[in-house]
Amino acid sequence: MGSVELHGRRYRLPGKPVVVICIDGCDPEYIENALSRKLCPNLSLMVSSGFSAIADCVMPSFTNPNNASIVTGAPPSVHGIAGNYYLDRETGERVMVNDARMLRGTTLLALLSQAGIRTAAVTAKDKLTRIIGHGLDGPCFSSERAGQTTLSEFGVESVEALVGRPEPDMYSPDLSLYVLDAGLALLRQNISQVLYLSLSDFVQHKYAPGEPESDAFLLAIDHRIGQFIQLGAIVGCVADHGMSRKTDFLGNAQILFVQDLLTDALGPDSAQVICPITDPFVRHHGALGSFVRVYLADQRNTQAATDLLRQSPGVHDVLSRDEAARELSLPHDLEADLVVISQQDWVLGASRQDHDLSAVQDRPLRSHGGYTEQRVPFLISHPLDSEGLAWALSTRLHNYDIFCAILNHTDSVGQD
Repeated sequence: MGSVELHGRRYRLPGKPVVVICIDGCDPEYIENALSRKLCPNLSLMVSSGFSAIADCVMPSFTNPNNASIVTGAPPSVHGIAGNYYLDRETGERVMVNDARMLRGTTLLALLSQAGIRTAAVTAKDKLTRIIGHGLDGPCFSSERAGQTTLSEFGVESVEALVGRPEPDMYSPDLSLYVLDAGLALLRQNISQVLYLSLSDFVQHKYAPGEPESDAFLLAIDHRIGQFIQLGAIVGCVADHGMSRKTDFLGNAQILFVQDLLTDALGPDSAQVICPITDPFVRHHGALGSFVRVYLADQRNTQAATDLLRQSPGVHDVLSRDEAARELSLPHDLEADLVVISQQDWVLGASRQDHDLSAVQDRPLRSHGGYTEQRVPFLISHPLDSEGLAWALSTRLHNYDIFCAILNHTDSVGQD
C-alpha cells in the first residue's frame, strides 16, 4: 500500500474516488436547520450512515488560511498563509494573497498527483487556484474564470465545454454549483480520481439558515453530493469558516473602525490596520470581518493601544504578536504587533473611508473571521474504522483533518 507524507503526517494512496468539498461559509447551523426539517437527504445519510462531527477551522476564520490548511493538513504556523491580505513589514506594501508566494512547503494535492493519483482542484474563487494548485500535476481552475480556461491537456476543449454552460456570475449561487458540476464531469470522464472542490460563500453572506434562498442552495449542493456518491466516491464535506449576523436587533451593522479609533487616540500615522478578510469579493462583506491586525509605528504605544481596544465596544479579545502566534497557531514572523478579534455580532474595519458600505446594505450584514465562526461541519459519507473513530472522538478535530480521516480511516484504499 503506497503513501505520501506531509508535515509529519502520512496519507495512504486511495484506490477509490475521493471528493472533498469545502462549503465556504457553511456554519453548522445551516445543516442542522435543514436536517431538522428533513431537507437534504444525502447530507442526512452522511450523518446517519457515515461520520459526522462539529470541527474547528483555523484562525483567522477566513478563506485563504483555511483552504491552505485543508490541502496541507496543517495550521497556518506550518504552511505560512494567515490571511487574504497582509502588510509586508519590510516594504510597507499591502499585498493581496492570491498566489503561493507565502506558502511554506507543498500541498497534499501536489503529492498525490506526483504519486500517480489523478488529482484535480476546482474553486469558485480564482484567487485560490495558485495556492491550492501549487505543484499540482492535474486540472486546477476556477468557475470565476471558466470562460478563460482551456483543458486541452486533459482532452477537454474548455471548462465551459466540460460543464456544458457558460461561466457563471461571480455574485451568484451558481458560482459554487458550477464547481460541483465541473467536479462531476471530471469524475465521470475519468479525468480525475481525487477532487478538492472549494465553493463560494455568497449565499451564506446574504441569507441566514432556513431562508428560502439558503435552503435552495443547500438542496442543490445535496443533490450533487448524491451524484458523487452514486459514482462510487467517498465524499467529505467541511467548511473554511462559519458565518454570523453582525447587526443589532434592528438590523443595523455594528462596526468598530479600528484605524479611526487609534488615530484619534494616538495621532496620525501611529498605526496601520490591516483587514485580512479583504479580497476581490467586496459585495460579500465590504472588507469587514471579525479579525484585524494592528501594526504600530512606535512600540511604546503597545500598552496604550491594547488598553484602548480592550475597552472599546464590540471587542472580544486583543492579543500581542507572541500571544497570537502561540494561541492561534499563526506564523510569528508574519504576525502584527496586535491582533483584534470582535464579539459575535460585531465586525471590525480599518478607517470608515476605506470601506464601501453601500456594497453590503442590500441585506443585514453577515460575516466571519473571529472565534465565533470557528465551528464548521465535518461530514464523511462512509464510516471511520475503529482506530479512526477513537482518534476522532478523542481529539479536537479541525477542518484540515478531513483528508487524513478519509484516506487513513475509511475504505478508500480499496478498489472500485
